Amino acid sequence: MTPPSGALPEKQRKIAKQTRTLLDLLGENPRREGLLKTPERVAKSLAFLTHGYDQKLDTVMNGAVFEAEDNAMVIVKDIEVYSLCEHHLLPFFGKCHVGYIPQKRIIGVSKIPRIVDMYARRLQVQERLTTQISDALAKVLDPFGVAVVIEAKHLCMMMRGVEKQNSEMVTSSMVGVFRKGTESRMEFLDLIRKRG
Repeated sequence: MTPPSGALPEKQRKIAKQTRTLLDLLGENPRREGLLKTPERVAKSLAFLTHGYDQKLDTVMNGAVFEAEDNAMVIVKDIEVYSLCEHHLLPFFGKCHVGYIPQKRIIGVSKIPRIVDMYARRLQVQERLTTQISDALAKVLDPFGVAVVIEAKHLCMMMRGVEKQNSEMVTSSMVGVFRKGTESRMEFLDLIRKRG
């Protein structure tokens, strides 16, 4: 059933209610002008930032797997990543680089960023996110190898705790030929480092 225009879905209404309680517990007045609509905005924002839970790999792929004519390395680099740290619910953000060597199948190029977003738009840790992306591509394509590198800054480390604004976390997941041998891995790493 579709909610009436302007009304929030049930789950978002519950989040908004809890947000009002949270604002009150923080010592704020949720009834003051600047905060009147904040609970609803937070609910909508969280729904968007975590919409990956509502997505399935098959749906995201939408049949965009094609027969491969060769096995040249495919790389999509500098894919923007935005996610929420599951430990503090603070954002982490950066870039994801994905490469694979086709065995028999290739994927529509726009599907790679969609897979990245599907897993990023959940409560995450960067290590798991990196592995989920490589596992998904390995499952869909059964390629000779998959390589995923994520470089990200974590607000949970920048705004609180150690407060290190210039640190960046780098994670990688290397599968198949990228893990077994150095040649493909080095080619991938060299290509994602090139700028311009």
